[in-house]
Order: sequence, then C-alpha cells, then structure tokens
Amino acid sequence: MNKVELLSPAGNMEKLKIALLYGADAVYLGGIDYSLRANAKNFTLDDIKEACEFAHNLGKKIYVTVNIVFHNEDTVGLVEYLKNLAKYHVDGIIVSDPLVINIVKENKIELPIHISTQYSSVNYETVNFWKKIGVERVVLGREVSRDEIKEIIDKTGMDVEIFIHGAMCSSYSGRCVLSNYLTNRDANRGGCAQICRWNFDLIKDNQKIDNKIKFTMCSKDLCMLKYIPDIIDIGVCSLKVEGRMRSVYYIATVINTYRRAIDDYYNGELTLEKYNHYLKILNRVANRDNVAQFFDKFPTEDEQYFLGREEVSNQDYLGMVEGYFDGYVEIRVKNYFKIGDVVEFISPKRDTFEFKITEIYDKDNNLLDCARHPEEIVRFKLDKEVSIYDIMRIKVK
Repeated sequence: MNKVELLSPAGNMEKLKIALLYGADAVYLGGIDYSLRANAKNFTLDDIKEACEFAHNLGKKIYVTVNIVFHNEDTVGLVEYLKNLAKYHVDGIIVSDPLVINIVKENKIELPIHISTQYSSVNYETVNFWKKIGVERVVLGREVSRDEIKEIIDKTGMDVEIFIHGAMCSSYSGRCVLSNYLTNRDANRGGCAQICRWNFDLIKDNQKIDNKIKFTMCSKDLCMLKYIPDIIDIGVCSLKVEGRMRSVYYIATVINTYRRAIDDYYNGELTLEKYNHYLKILNRVANRDNVAQFFDKFPTEDEQYFLGREEVSNQDYLGMVEGYFDGYVEIRVKNYFKIGDVVEFISPKRDTFEFKITEIYDKDNNLLDCARHPEEIVRFKLDKEVSIYDIMRIKVK
C-alpha cells in the first residue's frame, strides 16, 4: 500500500520551503496567471523552475494550479506557459476547464492532469469520465461524504484527493458569483472578495432590524484530523490543506501537525492523548471554529456562522530561528515575548521542546527585558541546538 500524500499550499517561495521542510510530500502553487488565488504573491516561471528544483532535490513534488474558468482573452499565452511547466518538470497541473486538457493532449505536452475541486466532481460517473480521457487524479468537491468518497474510489480505481483542513466555500466548491455581482471581482478567475464573510444588516418589511449582531453566511473551517485513519483506510491518495494566503506560521504548524498524525497512524502510535494534543495545536493556530463539514454527516446550522463570529488574531508565533552559534539562538521576532516566558520550539528535524527564557540580548549585545519589535533580531542562551527555519511559539498547554 502506498503511503498517503500530504499536500500543502504555497503562496510564495518562503511558504513553499517551509511546507516541504515541515513535512509536506508535495505542494500546490499558482503562477502569475491562470490561477484562482490572484491576491497571493504567486510564482513567476523562474520561481516555478526554482521550486521544482528545490522540491525534487528533497524527493518531493510540485503541482501548479491552472484552474480559472477561462474566458476568450484568458487563453492568450496558455500553450507556451504549459510547455514551460513541462520543461521544468512540474509533477502535475490542477485544472477545471476542459480546454486545458485539450491543449495538453493536442500539443503532446507531458504534464499529468489533476481535476480541480472547482469542477465539483462528486459522483463516480464524472470521475470515470475524467479517467477515460486520461486524467490521472481528481480532487473531489468538498461536498462529498465518507461513503460517497469510498464508492467513487471503489467504482473508478481513480487516484482521489480531498481537502482535510482549511477554509470552506459557501458555494459548491467555489462556484460562486456573489463576488462578481457585488464587486466585479470574479471568484472563478482568481478575484474572490469573500462576500460570504461580510457582515450584513438584517431587513424586515424594508426596515433595518435594530440588532447589534450582524448576519453572515460563511461556513466554519474544515478540520479532518479526527478522521485521518478513516480517510487513509478507504483509499484516498492525497490529503490537501487549503491556504495559499495563510501565514508561514500557519503552514508550518498545520503541516507539521498532520505529518505527525499521519506517521503516528501508520506506526500504530496515534493514541487518544496524541490526537487531543494535535487538536489543541490546530485549534490554536486557527482563528475560526473548525468542524468536519460533509464527511461524517450533512452540515447543519452548527457548521455555519449566521449571527456573529469572533476571529481573534493569533499571536502564538513568537519568532523564526535565524541561526545558532556557540550555545546562543538568534531569533527574528514576530510577536512580543519577555524574560521569564516559557516557550517551545517546533522543528522539521526534531521533537518539540520547551524552554524558559532567562535573558534576551539585541544585536549590539544590550540586555533587554523583552522583545517587542517585529522583525528585530535578538538572541539568548539555549541549551539545545536548533536550526534555521525552526519556530519559537507560545507553549501549547
């Protein structure tokens, strides 16, 4: 049995490297054009070449999203772009429009094709259709249940990828026109304004209801940690995390947590105690409630936000390790910390450990009582060696 793939988003080169170092088997990214996350920094062709070289040196994979809904003008330059992706040995492209498939086949471009969740493939007949025309993987719509996923796999033998963590769309896997209608930003061409997360007044009989709590229509986030064993057992080949717009800390923490949970399951070590600890970590890094959505039952009002929600800014991310020299760690500050704080270090190379800070120095070797300036470099004595890209955070209790 092949081990399931853990697939991470990558909104820029730093996030890509963090994702791969912290345990992702593959990342998906968008180019400057043809991608559904226009507000992410995204990747030039030179960036994609560098990303492929970095990932392949680690024995890992790069998938590129080419998944907008194409209008006539959007097709300009597409053939050459796809040929360049093949030249750089991209491991697959994620598409939603059949025209991309036709271009790849007609031009004999050597690129494995994955169907995007944007197409909303939610039944086995559709998946069999994709299989017949040479598609190698289908990213199912987020609206399928455990039984539906299993039936699709059993009746098609197709490689199936599903989302396991991150934001949900209030529409059918991204088929939303609210953004276009209200802001002229097309969600299906990369410009979603996330209208579903706006706060709206409530109107009755043409009169505004005097209510301090605003109406919203967005879904709670997705978290499938509890069901990792079930998902692996029914034969899903790739577990996908949403979030090309998310922070470096979010990517490192979520990917590292799922990496450990997946490995623990394969090793027979995913205990209830470990699961509860991993869930605490995931809940702390997120700023919205998360649930399993469609996997275990049909969603109800409990899986939605309707009348108010609180999204608290996460300040657990204290700093990134810049280096370790002669028993001292150099930290690039991200959030406030002080002498006496108990922190912990997470790493792609070693187990998490905690440490009590007893001294802090600035770059000029002045003793500080705290680190209060984001992006400042500080240092302090640390009795365990750490490496660049290790992260210091508030201790998870």
